Amino acid sequence: MKSKGSTQRDRFRNFIDSILEKQICFEDKVRERRQSHYIRGVKPHQLTSAAWNLQSVWALVEQQPQIELSEDVILKVERCRAFLEDLLSQDGGRAIYGVNTGFGDLANTKVGEGELSELQKNLLISHACGVGDEVPDEVVRAMLLLKIKALCQGHSGVKRETIDRLVAHWNADLFPVVPSQGSLGASGDLAPLSHLVLPLIGQGWIRKNGVTVTANEALQEQNWNPLSLGAKEGLALINGTQLMLAYAVMSMKRLEQIADWADAVCAWSLEAWHGRIEPFDPEIHQVRNQSGAELVANNVLDWLKGSEWQTIPRSQVQDPYSFRCAPQVHGASRNALDFARVVLENEINAVTDNPLIFPESGKVLSGGNFHGQPLALQMESLALAAHELASISERRTFKLLSGRQGLPPFLTPAPGLNSGFMIPQYTAASLVSQNKQLCTPNAADNIDSSNGQEDHVSMGANSALKLWKILDNVEQVLAVECMTAAQACDLRKGDGMAPALHALQRSLRRNVPFLERDAVMQPLMMATKHWMFSSTAPADFSNNPTQS
Repeated sequence: MKSKGSTQRDRFRNFIDSILEKQICFEDKVRERRQSHYIRGVKPHQLTSAAWNLQSVWALVEQQPQIELSEDVILKVERCRAFLEDLLSQDGGRAIYGVNTGFGDLANTKVGEGELSELQKNLLISHACGVGDEVPDEVVRAMLLLKIKALCQGHSGVKRETIDRLVAHWNADLFPVVPSQGSLGASGDLAPLSHLVLPLIGQGWIRKNGVTVTANEALQEQNWNPLSLGAKEGLALINGTQLMLAYAVMSMKRLEQIADWADAVCAWSLEAWHGRIEPFDPEIHQVRNQSGAELVANNVLDWLKGSEWQTIPRSQVQDPYSFRCAPQVHGASRNALDFARVVLENEINAVTDNPLIFPESGKVLSGGNFHGQPLALQMESLALAAHELASISERRTFKLLSGRQGLPPFLTPAPGLNSGFMIPQYTAASLVSQNKQLCTPNAADNIDSSNGQEDHVSMGANSALKLWKILDNVEQVLAVECMTAAQACDLRKGDGMAPALHALQRSLRRNVPFLERDAVMQPLMMATKHWMFSSTAPADFSNNPTQS
């Protein structure tokens, strides 16, 4: 077998040969330059056995490069499939759960050799029972990518052609329509994953250029025939944690941006409030040794660098907890993100269907890697971590409207005639209250299924869906604090605002104006949220003058 490096060099040279129609010898430097400048459709991104981290998935989901299987992955997949087929051909084929038996409570019912393909097809169509809103497009892309990654580990027993078809869907930008509800988060995400893979057999629906079409229609346009699934393949495709994992992975991307904005907006509000800077002194946080709090305090101090307002003598001895304890609260949320990252990156590189095949040891083992409990508990933690960022944010908004610290009530130059920012705080409070209810842990629930065979489930899919909703609310609550802090800073006449925060202020004002009098607030609230979370990290505004 050729080494990985040798295979890549051969492919590279063959590609050049096809263009120049002759053999050319290239220096290593030229090869490296080409590898760093490949374009979509010319040099696909190879899916190898190397481990992925969160950034790996985020980059692939966002950039959507063409992908292909590497030689080492193909070898593992084909070896596993050959082992399974040899096992089934021996002694008339022993009963192997999900391979030649029924499913769930029907595990003891053996299925004849001539019916194995129909068994796998029936599994997909009978389990496609999802309902509710459609899974967001970026989460569907992550689901498909993560399912491909899991199957490429060489322990699921699928044919190479089946994975190739999933890859073809990715490369053709043909992603299934997946309903969001219906998974118990154990036995994997059976219903949503069934919808994800139904198009392989010509059923279900596909999103094409923003339009929903039948899978059969999409396959015909691509000149693809529906696949005939072999033994074990249907179960390998729909058994796994990819709905929960995709939501968790893409939620982490949102959460990292939320955490950065929470620190920036906290500094913004502290500047507007003329709050005290001492609670962010590094020495306070060094003696507690909580890494999240140390990071947050440092972030806030970075935003406040060069502020002349911070040199103005303060009349208050202490600030309210929502300002003073921000490092401890924000930092605890960041700690939760750090722990979740470890669990999620383990799961990204895991095999979570059942049964699992181990050609090296000659075993086919039925276990419970499909159970979503590890993910469910982390998503409950992330939900609470996100909620707390919004909870403390809303309290800072409330303080800024209080008519204290030299600011007018509700941040309007003419209170009474104008309500100012009174009602955006109502909205923030409503969203925070809803988040409190959503933070009730879904993972604490359990309803058994399959006639009692599956008697403990994680409910992790519900944890995933509620986490996504909580993040929507958190983003809007932070947007309310952002526009409130900006209004308060504009009411502080004169120069002296921290330069980095002033850059944010200028950029926001290109999208959302200072309000001299009452206006319809909802479009301004939505515009602020879009300005914050559409793509850019907060630090980019202070580092890139063209954006401010």
